[in-house]
Amino acid sequence: MPTETESETETEEVSDAEVLERYPTTTIDQDNKEFYKGWLRRRLLLNRCAACGHWHHPPAPLCPQCWSRDVVPTEVSGRGTVHLLIRLHQGPPAPGVDYTKGPYPVVSVELVEQSGLRFTSTVVNCAPEDLRIGLPVTLTWIDRAGAPFPVFAPADETADTTTAAE
Repeated sequence: MPTETESETETEEVSDAEVLERYPTTTIDQDNKEFYKGWLRRRLLLNRCAACGHWHHPPAPLCPQCWSRDVVPTEVSGRGTVHLLIRLHQGPPAPGVDYTKGPYPVVSVELVEQSGLRFTSTVVNCAPEDLRIGLPVTLTWIDRAGAPFPVFAPADETADTTTAAE
């Protein structure tokens, strides 16, 4: 159950200025600002077309399926399956990433909302030998450079992470 502070964070309004302040190294524009406002509320908002129901990511001003401009940032469940796994042995400096501790996992997770809807991040709370393609995962949040950052953790193996039909 969320604490009082977490509940307030999830529902309070976030200004454009706050998004720019909390994510200073990220390019924020009209197409993605709601996506990052969601992060500050610890909600993963991906665009969904109000005309045809198609989900798409990364944020774009029109639906790639029907070309409608009626796209709405909509919260996803955060449940999915590891679709692609990369183990980085070196890379650019990033807050919270220490390549000297071993390969850093980067995953593309196919979300249950729609076949082909994927989000790229990392996996936490998982031994390297247990991380694999096909692993059911759920969304969680970590603090990175003073701001919320979405990551995934192994799901309860009995949880339903089957992909929804389009």
